Amino acid sequence: MRYRVSMDIGGTFTDIVVHDTETGVLRASKADTTPGDLTEGVLAAIAQLDVPAAEIASFVHGTTQGLNALLERRGARVLLVTTEGMRDVYTIARGNRTRMFDLHYRKPTPLVAADDTLEVGGRMRHDGIELRPLDEASVRAAARNARDGGYDSIAVCLLFAYANEAHELAVERILREELGDDVVIVLSHRVAREWREYERTSSTVLEAYTGPVVRRYLERIEDRFVREGITSGVQVMQSSGGIVGAGYAAEHPLQTLLSGPVGGTAGGAALMSMLGRDDAICIDMGGTSFDASLVLDGRPDISSDGTADGFPVLMPLVNLHTIGAGGGSVAYAEAGALRVGPRSAGAQPGPACYGRGGTEPTVTDANAVLGRVDPDWFAGGRMSLDVSAAHDAVGLLAAGFGMEAEAMAEGILDIANAKMAQAIRTLTVEHGREPADFALVAFGGAGPMHAEAIARELGVTEVLIPEFPGAFSAWGMLGSDVRRDLSAQHYVHQNELDRRELAASVQRLIESAGDELGAQRVPAERRRFEQAVDMRYEGQDYTLTVLLDDAAEPARDDFIERVAERFGRQHNARYGHSTPEAPVEFVSVRVTGFGVNPFGHLTGERHEAAASVARSAPIVFDGRSHPTPVLRRDALPIGQTIAGPVLVVEETTTTVVSPRASIRREAAGHLVLELNA
Repeated sequence: MRYRVSMDIGGTFTDIVVHDTETGVLRASKADTTPGDLTEGVLAAIAQLDVPAAEIASFVHGTTQGLNALLERRGARVLLVTTEGMRDVYTIARGNRTRMFDLHYRKPTPLVAADDTLEVGGRMRHDGIELRPLDEASVRAAARNARDGGYDSIAVCLLFAYANEAHELAVERILREELGDDVVIVLSHRVAREWREYERTSSTVLEAYTGPVVRRYLERIEDRFVREGITSGVQVMQSSGGIVGAGYAAEHPLQTLLSGPVGGTAGGAALMSMLGRDDAICIDMGGTSFDASLVLDGRPDISSDGTADGFPVLMPLVNLHTIGAGGGSVAYAEAGALRVGPRSAGAQPGPACYGRGGTEPTVTDANAVLGRVDPDWFAGGRMSLDVSAAHDAVGLLAAGFGMEAEAMAEGILDIANAKMAQAIRTLTVEHGREPADFALVAFGGAGPMHAEAIARELGVTEVLIPEFPGAFSAWGMLGSDVRRDLSAQHYVHQNELDRRELAASVQRLIESAGDELGAQRVPAERRRFEQAVDMRYEGQDYTLTVLLDDAAEPARDDFIERVAERFGRQHNARYGHSTPEAPVEFVSVRVTGFGVNPFGHLTGERHEAAASVARSAPIVFDGRSHPTPVLRRDALPIGQTIAGPVLVVEETTTTVVSPRASIRREAAGHLVLELNA
């Protein structure tokens, strides 16, 4: 078995990267996503690159099944079981407003109604000591309600279960006795072993809500693989940027919530490492959505918590900001103004220029009208675009505003680019980071088409377009490590810290992470561990995660001074100030176990060539038509700077270079787009 395969399943296209381990050759391609049955698009992509099923050694992919189920509110019907007196924790949520000046702001409607929440007797203390034994009769009554109510899954979140899981395990045992294996049961201590009752409950409910959808999908794709003769099994990208086997993902489906987009961030970090650079803004623009993320100090920007469609999630995840802006985003008139997205034409019928029956103007149609795509060699020549249909769709919208089609097309792109730039500002400017200090890494099927315009909006002067940009998320997955994240509460003031006890807590988590990596068939010689502590100043409510030098560091005599100084530097970087004289508190211990990928992130073959002009085409920039050479990426000479306007085409995307920019192909394989004044 010689082929390693990775795949990113998007709303419009399924991107694939294949590594031939015998020849070392990397290939990338695209196939249409098949919304009715995603496995059809997966198999079509594999067949497109002539990869024999029996020779696939590994297969990893990103799936947005859980996220889509959440966004479209088509998840499971959930019964929430909680501790007596805690019924309203999930419904009340937090009192803060995430949009302070929005007069129409409403909290997200809970995924579980108050009527679908049941209480059971019994109580644990905050330190895990049992105050009252579990009332088994109330648990059996909850089981009867679950059976009679026709619930698909049960979320169990008992008070202080992160400190002592005994009651939750007993509830699971009784529910299984009463209900058998027909109902999915999710226990909070397995989802998030951390405090904050609402956030822990929310995370548990999210897994119960999305879990059945993810499990069915993974079972279906594994079954289809077996029938097609693919015996490698299936691996899945996690929201934290590492991969796990499908069996683990089915047991912990919440970990796959942002599975698809994070591959691009992992790839961005790998690219920065190859170039010896530290900070990057990663943008992934596909057919349906636009994802922005950061690489900071050469590592993906990962948080120990986050939100999903307004609901808090307690788990490590890449900080992504996603909006509905892609090549398929529909432009329309509303209240006398032009709107773009978030609704998308998707894969079917797609933009009007696809010739599949779509009639609404989209971002891709606007690019076609302006000449910014090669209609005869779109998607590597597998599609021919109907430019006249794009003109008709955009022209009809333009007529309503008394405009020409080209002016309307530029307006559509201006609005889309402004929305994407604003999404990036939420990760940079709103956190005190200056976008101009970053390089912009652009990928996705439409990312390089819009990268220059987005960079101008942000004041960024350098754009990097990696190899296989249209399948870059899949490339990022191909080289990613197996990853497991574990945490445990360890709340103590610095004056009361037992350093040996903290070191022992770290070591226990390392052993557990090692066991889980072993369950993922990672040999001991490929295991690596990172340790961290969550810290805060005395009196603060929230924490920062501070990396430790090694597992033995907490036992050293100068540990508190060293880690407090490190915490102060992070606090100053994040909030603009620190208080070195203030005492600190330790809240949690974290360990991340990595199963190091023996291949890592590979690059494709590069050849020196002369810049042959595939053709010349008129392309509109700033209201004027410019004769523009259309060049094949693999024909660009290495190291030579080519002044714009230029259109660079390749199999998975198109790079647009305006008259105010230039482009250069580096020996490392990536393109550098430099902006002039």
